[in-house]
Amino acid sequence: MLKNALREDALSFGPDGFELRLGLPWIRSMPLSSIRGLSVSVDGWSPAEGELRVRLGQRAIPADALAGESGWWFIQDRLVILFPVNRFRDRSGSRRKVSVDFELMVPYLRGGADGPLVLPFHLEAMLQGLTGGPAGSLARRRLKADFRAGCAGWHTPPFRVTSAWRVLRPQPTP
Repeated sequence: MLKNALREDALSFGPDGFELRLGLPWIRSMPLSSIRGLSVSVDGWSPAEGELRVRLGQRAIPADALAGESGWWFIQDRLVILFPVNRFRDRSGSRRKVSVDFELMVPYLRGGADGPLVLPFHLEAMLQGLTGGPAGSLARRRLKADFRAGCAGWHTPPFRVTSAWRVLRPQPTP
């Protein structure tokens, strides 16, 4: 669980600063409101209060506002954390020490008589800053390549799957 939370392609640089894609270090999907005290540091530098934001779809909200969100952090998704500054842009090709700290409240497990279980997480990794696209693009290219290599010996079935996930069977020839 913990080793996949900060993957090697988790850090990317864009026009407004950088993005960090964080995987959920837990066995089940969790409500976004269960995340408390999110903080990030890169090479020992942390953003000022209020600068840390989280992208949820097309919106970017302050990290402290996650407690009021009704959405979910699914285990297959990455939480996109934004630093809206250009502090590290000139050194994007170097490896960086990235640290993430937060607490995860597990609402379905008791942590004692006073409330639910609260788990503290501290994640650390040396990450290569990527430029020219979202951080997940490298992982997607690798996944596609691995999938194609693994499927090399498979027999192609007599149907095809469209982009809308409908199965189209070939028409019989008269």
